[in-house]
Amino acid sequence: MNAESRIASLSHSPATVSLGWRRRSRLQRAATALLPLLRRPGFSLALLIVLFALVAALLPGLLSSFDPYATSPADKLTAPNLVHWFGTDELGRDLYTRVVYGSSLSVQAALLAVGIALVGGLGLGVLSGFAGGRTDAVIMRFVDVLLALPGLLLALAIVTAIGFGTLPVAIAVGVGIIPGFARTTRAEVLRVKTLPYVEAARLGGASWGRTLLRHILPNAWGPVAVLATLDFGAAILATAGLSFLGFGAAPPAAEWGTLIANGRHFLITAPWVSLLPGLFVVAVVFSLNHIARTLEENPR
Repeated sequence: MNAESRIASLSHSPATVSLGWRRRSRLQRAATALLPLLRRPGFSLALLIVLFALVAALLPGLLSSFDPYATSPADKLTAPNLVHWFGTDELGRDLYTRVVYGSSLSVQAALLAVGIALVGGLGLGVLSGFAGGRTDAVIMRFVDVLLALPGLLLALAIVTAIGFGTLPVAIAVGVGIIPGFARTTRAEVLRVKTLPYVEAARLGGASWGRTLLRHILPNAWGPVAVLATLDFGAAILATAGLSFLGFGAAPPAAEWGTLIANGRHFLITAPWVSLLPGLFVVAVVFSLNHIARTLEENPR
């Protein structure tokens, strides 16, 4: 049998056909669940705002033609107009452009923070819920200690210890939100572990590792994904807060928190310097929270 006939036979094999059918079935279910949500104006608007922030983080040049670092002293503290949509700052830089380019650092830091929390929280939660006994007790007491500390205070202590910058801020915020992921994952693992199909898989000879990967984790993932969306907004607020306090990227880099902090000296004479970047951050965070709540209310 030549190579072409082997490929043809594999493409028509029952296993390949079954795998393709399952993938199409999942896509169809996802599309069926998403279409009714897109008919809701609030959900659609929130999704557009989040997509705008993501596009701004990935391809900021598509959304603005100005240089975020080019100064123009003659145009400093210009009010919002048709040319400068958000006005200009104290150095004459286009504020809308700096908000767009600031999305890159702010969104990347928040994504890294949520990724750290997701990996760490999943690991602790799965180990705690799956192992049980003393392991569960030790891990949960450690998580309780972390939960007793305010997340922003813990992040502030960590970033003070490891240094300033976008990466240390992301690590600090990620470690601060690990306990929530650990708690949620543990609760879901404990719930799914006792369901009949898990017991049937074990009686059928499946190992604990296979049962965990094929049955427990996929069915415990839903609430964790919703929490990740919620904590993405919380991570944006935390990273912006630390940047506001001066722990973020060094000037002239544009971060959302830094932009808000730079305008606090002009709240009377030029309130848009702080107000408009702050409103943009609020819109993104509210949109993420709305998407997460909607997905939580409509899990299918």
